[in-house]
Amino acid sequence: METPQNDALRTPTEALQVILAHAERLGTQSVLLPQALGRVLAEDIQSDRLLPPWDNSAMDGYAVRSQDIGAAPLPVCGTIAAGHPATEALAPGTVLRIMTGAPMPLGADAVIMREDADEQDGQVRFSRVPVPSQHIRRAGEDLRPGDQMLPRGTTLGPGEIGLCAALGRLVLHVTKKPLVSVVATGDELVPPDRLPEAGQIVNSNSYALAAQIAEAGGEARLVPIVPDDPVVMRAAFADALTADVVVSTGGVSVGQFDYVRQILRELGAVECVAKVAMKPGKPISVSVLTVRCGAVERRVLWLGLPGNPASSMVSFELFVRPALRAMAGHAQIARPELWVTLAREVTPDRQRLHFARARLVRREEPHGLVLWAEPLAHQGSGMLRSMLAVSALLHIPPGTQVLPAGTQVRATLLCQGLP
Repeated sequence: METPQNDALRTPTEALQVILAHAERLGTQSVLLPQALGRVLAEDIQSDRLLPPWDNSAMDGYAVRSQDIGAAPLPVCGTIAAGHPATEALAPGTVLRIMTGAPMPLGADAVIMREDADEQDGQVRFSRVPVPSQHIRRAGEDLRPGDQMLPRGTTLGPGEIGLCAALGRLVLHVTKKPLVSVVATGDELVPPDRLPEAGQIVNSNSYALAAQIAEAGGEARLVPIVPDDPVVMRAAFADALTADVVVSTGGVSVGQFDYVRQILRELGAVECVAKVAMKPGKPISVSVLTVRCGAVERRVLWLGLPGNPASSMVSFELFVRPALRAMAGHAQIARPELWVTLAREVTPDRQRLHFARARLVRREEPHGLVLWAEPLAHQGSGMLRSMLAVSALLHIPPGTQVLPAGTQVRATLLCQGLP
């Protein structure tokens, strides 16, 4: 384990590397298919059947022998509905009505759409001559026995869930979700159902972080607000350590009542990161604790984030989210990054990399589409409004020169799709 470097100022990249080195992949569990969305497969899934299981019609229309189709009408000798077998072969010189998904009758080699037919008094005339195999879905054209469909490590989306259902897999073996204790510290905090008195503020951090944890694929457990009392804090921390990860807010700086790091050291924590050269969120403490339960030992990752709401949420995106996704077995743990163009000027921080919150707008320019970034006017670390409808974090490097509109900068996307 890394030797504590409590005075080392890390870059964001260095801090993330340290965190990921301690973000151990969790064990596995079995879950029911409806609960598997977003989980990571811990087994290979292969097909044990044909899909579709038999030749069937891709359209509502008529099952025909293509060589029989000409100008003359043909008799309609029956109907094959979806969900019912084709019990009789198609006789030469006749047709059968057929519904989408219904099995193809023996002897038929094409389907003609209902829109291309004119049926009157049990006789049908077609406006088009089909080609063999027209509008037929062949048995096994989607899946065949032995096909390797989903390798372990696959993140299960709606398509993967549907495929597993088609294969009759109602129970899946997946990597466990990280259980995350969320601890908000500070005498000034009150829960949302209490009206703050003088000097108090509502604890919004726990609820914002719980939402971020859920979006990242973890399971949040909210610990009651912990006051700035070392005795109470120590007891609360011991309870929080029953999770895989602990995310705390506040108390990790150098103030007189910032006890979090001190209590963690008393509990045997090894601090790996103490501060990061970034804005917002310089005071970030990352520790690893060994927790014993009888003869069993396990390691818990503790990430102490700043108490300011925007700092807390930005720090989560940069450090906690990748760690949770790594522990859950995701192959892609980082948000996508790309270059964007500043829509207005930005003043950098002189010494720290600034992750400016921004909205992205796609605009048509003479030379093509350009992705413009509109930094939010309110960038204060305590401003929750700076996290509303944010689609990207802009990487504004430290410096003394204003970056004018039109400058290209790196951006971390916070939304799934581009505007």
